[in-house]
Amino acid sequence: MNGVFLFIGGPEIFVILLIVVMLFGADKIPEIARGLGKGMRQIKDATNDIKKEINDSAKNQGIDTDFVRDINKEVNEVKDGIDDFTGPIKRNL
Repeated sequence: MNGVFLFIGGPEIFVILLIVVMLFGADKIPEIARGLGKGMRQIKDATNDIKKEINDSAKNQGIDTDFVRDINKEVNEVKDGIDDFTGPIKRNL
């Protein structure tokens, strides 16, 4: 990806970090990061719980959920085919 994260380059990230340090101070940054990490973990856990409930409900109702796995398999096969086709093109760039 050549050092680009969400269309933000190195200098922009540096400026953002500088502003964060100036606003909150260096001693508050670990607390903020911990809080963000806990929040992200709670969101991920909630999402996994919702997925599990949906899958359990579908199985209890007799709904076949194997089609999702089949679709993912097909998508991955197409991606592999595209990567095989564009591999030499990417290497030449």
